[in-house]
Amino acid sequence: MQDRTGASSGGSGRQSTYDELAVEAAVLRAQNIRLHADNDELTARVGGLEARIVELEALVEELRRAGKRQSAPFSKRAPKQSPAKPGRKPGEGYGTHGMRKPPDHVDDTIEAPQPEDCPDCGGELDLERMDDQWIVDIPPVANVITRVRVPVCRCRRCGRRTQGRHPAQTSDALGAAASQVGPRATALAVELHKGAGLSLARTATVLARLGLAVTPGGVCQAVARAGRRAAPTYEAIKSELAASPVISPDETGWRIGGQRAWLWVFATATLTLYHVARGRGFDQAIEVLPADYAGTLVRDGWAPYRRYGAATHQTCLAHLIRRAGELVETLPAEHRWIPRDAAEILRAALGIRDARQRGDYDDATVADALPVLARCVDTLVGLPAGHDANRRFLAHIANERDALFTFLVDPGVDATNWRSEQGVRPAVVNRKVWGGNRTDVGARTQEVLATVLRPPLSRASTSSPCSPISCARRHPRWRL
Repeated sequence: MQDRTGASSGGSGRQSTYDELAVEAAVLRAQNIRLHADNDELTARVGGLEARIVELEALVEELRRAGKRQSAPFSKRAPKQSPAKPGRKPGEGYGTHGMRKPPDHVDDTIEAPQPEDCPDCGGELDLERMDDQWIVDIPPVANVITRVRVPVCRCRRCGRRTQGRHPAQTSDALGAAASQVGPRATALAVELHKGAGLSLARTATVLARLGLAVTPGGVCQAVARAGRRAAPTYEAIKSELAASPVISPDETGWRIGGQRAWLWVFATATLTLYHVARGRGFDQAIEVLPADYAGTLVRDGWAPYRRYGAATHQTCLAHLIRRAGELVETLPAEHRWIPRDAAEILRAALGIRDARQRGDYDDATVADALPVLARCVDTLVGLPAGHDANRRFLAHIANERDALFTFLVDPGVDATNWRSEQGVRPAVVNRKVWGGNRTDVGARTQEVLATVLRPPLSRASTSSPCSPISCARRHPRWRL
């Protein structure tokens, strides 16, 4: 009896332990199910956040690009509470003081009246000296109206009508269109519209202030005639361009009849040529610069320029340094060292250029520095990027590898495409004022007259903020 009672008690204890374990296992299973659910939820949330990060990075990139294309790019941030006073600071570093020189001749002389008494105390005045002041003004404008007597003849043999032509005439039109705008007024209209960027209506307003009544349509026709007359000059400039040893090309958006087009700019030390085309590819580039051009192209990273296989290339270092700076601003902290080091290498190259221009480095020293810079670039592009933006940046540098330091090999080559960038600026101003051209004929007039009016550029080289070979000395990574 006792044994069975004891056995029964033991079985009851084991049953109780089993039940407790079963309950605990059920609780653990429930917790495991909840943890799996939480893990799936967190995994989905992480995936959504990663996708959102990619989306936001793309949005940041698009906003950065849009910021470069906005119509008012000069106010990007909130104004400072205490902005610096505009203009140069006084002192030894001010530079040359500008002043208008006295004219070389005098057409008229007038006498300023002497004050009768002192304006402060009313005392008598003694004359100390007579000083001179010169006033250069525009003379009153009066229209000069010339009547041209045009002989209109007809051939006795074939009956064909013909008429005389004087060099002062701007058109052969007679009858209702016999009243013409003269060559000086036409030249002024071209300068105002294509050079200064005034619209046709505002150009007509300026001419009206000078006493010449003309409609915007009349201005348009006069400008178009000037474009046709200047077309041979444009073609001569194009031929001279193809023979230039160094050319800097660039392109910007344009409009023809509201449709997308592109304005190409090709600049050298002596000329700037414009070309309006419907596309932005290599086929449009060779409409101006032949595909077998064998000089040096100083250009940005636009891929079609690399198809000039016979040319020597120099990519714009300012574009690369600017892109590196944008990456430093937007990338996570652990990925910023790649664009920083890339910019440091490029600034070191600019420092070498400046040292040679100052006479601190000779050609042999520059030649010794080139392999160091090349090894730095090769090491940089071979490192793990760690971020998609860095991978794209390093891939671009690898594509431009052979075009980074041409300006150190040839001192006559610029390190940036500043010449074409300067050529783009006035065209962009015109585009913002009147939006492009309405027809292909107008686009042709635009490229011809803009080219003829554009003067040559000249600029002294600017100093670099980085000293020569400084990146190889300051960064152990580049001590190769």
